[in-house]
Amino acid sequence: MDQLASLSPFLASMRRNSLLIVTCLFFVFVGYNANGQKTKSQLEQEKKENLKKIAEAERILNETADEKKVTLGQLRALNQQINARESLIRSIGSEIRILDNEISDLTIVVNSLQEDLKVLKEEYAEQIYSSYKANRGNNRLMFLFSARSFNQLVQRLKYLEQYSNARRLQAEQIEVVAKELNDQKGKVEAKRAEQQRLLNQQVRESRKLARSKKKQSELVAQLTKKERQLKKEVEARKAANARLNTLIAKIIEDEAKKTSTVSTAEAASAAELTRLFESKKNSLSWPVGSGFISAKFGKQPHPVLKRITVVNDGVGIQTEKDSQVKAVFDGEVTLIGTIPGKNNVVVIRHGSYLTVYAQLKNINVKKGQKVRANDIIGEVFTDRDGISELEFQVYKGTTKLNPENWLAMK
Repeated sequence: MDQLASLSPFLASMRRNSLLIVTCLFFVFVGYNANGQKTKSQLEQEKKENLKKIAEAERILNETADEKKVTLGQLRALNQQINARESLIRSIGSEIRILDNEISDLTIVVNSLQEDLKVLKEEYAEQIYSSYKANRGNNRLMFLFSARSFNQLVQRLKYLEQYSNARRLQAEQIEVVAKELNDQKGKVEAKRAEQQRLLNQQVRESRKLARSKKKQSELVAQLTKKERQLKKEVEARKAANARLNTLIAKIIEDEAKKTSTVSTAEAASAAELTRLFESKKNSLSWPVGSGFISAKFGKQPHPVLKRITVVNDGVGIQTEKDSQVKAVFDGEVTLIGTIPGKNNVVVIRHGSYLTVYAQLKNINVKKGQKVRANDIIGEVFTDRDGISELEFQVYKGTTKLNPENWLAMK
């Protein structure tokens, strides 16, 4: 009976160690799949988007730099590149911190497994020694036939079977823990290698950022010397904006007069188009395939001139030369025309909303034409400084809206 009782601590210990191993592995694999992995996936997506933005800005910057002039277009493209690179470096830093936590937690698991393996081996050695003491050098048959009764013989048979199973399970447990320990060590090494790769990438991007910021300072210094010319450009832009605003106001006024004469069916169709346009807020397709917001909506500080502000009725989208300009939503062409300082202009009505596309090199649509989202309406104009910048505006009635609140995130 003493021999049977001596088996219980080993079985209890094995159950305890198995529970510890399962708990540790559950923490690592389930915890990271639910939290860490999702965050890493998002960061990877951010990195891809920022690399795309950097490449776009680089192409646009090269186009303006080919003109051998120092321009606001160059500065805006460089600013976009700097912003995207700073965001990229932040994403890399976040990934490195996540890997730090993963390595730390994996190290805890490795240490725990190493301790478990040590305990299991010690317990296995103790089992072997206890088995030897229990049998005192006698063989199994002698141990069985020395029983004083049939019941004792049955108990000894069960004892030998349980003890044999316990030793087999202990050996298997040692093998499982040893394999898991090696696997976890491999994962730690893989994480450290990934971390080092990210650190190297972060260093490279930081060096590129430093070079870009130096170039930015040089551009600002050179542009500051052209203060008189830049002020003339600001005044010319104000005059062009006023001409466009007058034209749009006339369109809105003329169409308001027609409202009382439209049929019920036409009014219902316009209301439905308004509803559909409103449902696309924050998800309208961009009017150009590539590019970035180079001039934000509303009152903005001039990028070079101190104490000078500019007012934008929409946004500027700096893009690549000869980029096709597309309608952002279904509608009807209300106006095509040419305005000094704005080049060719197209206005499209979407129920109660208007979208305005200025700075076009040519126009591919006609007044009154029905268009669908992504239909090509023209090509962007490139000025003598090599800057290709579309002006895009959104109106509801007479109210000017911020187009960035309508366009899809990019």
